[in-house]
Amino acid sequence: MSSQDEQFQAGAPDPAASSADDGMTWWYRWLCRIAGVIGGLSCAFAGLWNCVTINPLNIAAGVWMMLNAFVLFLCEAPFCCQFIEFANAVSARADKLRPWQKAAFYCGMAVFPVVLSLTLTTLFGNAIAFATGVLYGMSALGKKGDAISYARIHQQQKQMDEEKLTGALEGQA
Repeated sequence: MSSQDEQFQAGAPDPAASSADDGMTWWYRWLCRIAGVIGGLSCAFAGLWNCVTINPLNIAAGVWMMLNAFVLFLCEAPFCCQFIEFANAVSARADKLRPWQKAAFYCGMAVFPVVLSLTLTTLFGNAIAFATGVLYGMSALGKKGDAISYARIHQQQKQMDEEKLTGALEGQA
């Protein structure tokens, strides 16, 4: 193996390392991706339906919703956008984002059309896209601890409090 090959392999990011450090299980990652695709579909259809009006704010909200759908497809399911050259690059960059960054981005994207034009179409159309952001936000919180470790921490805290209290009482006497 040449030195250039060694440098290339050393500089190449390890896909297993990037997916392992966010703490998401494989089934939760797929749940988030499926929610993103379904959210993209709902945004696309509701956005198209929202554009069939004469109210300019509804048209703007509908166009934004279709843009949301495109971004969701681009980030979560790049195979749906095979005709776009940069789809895989955008998806790879989106995969490197932390879950809380994706959560903020997806929730922000979903809230904007609702603020722009508050109708049932924008609410229901963006609900699943917002739920995708919520799922990513929940994964950013981390795994739930088991009851045994919480009880152990609580017991240690209780012992430390008792030691402080007895130390303070002995110091006063």
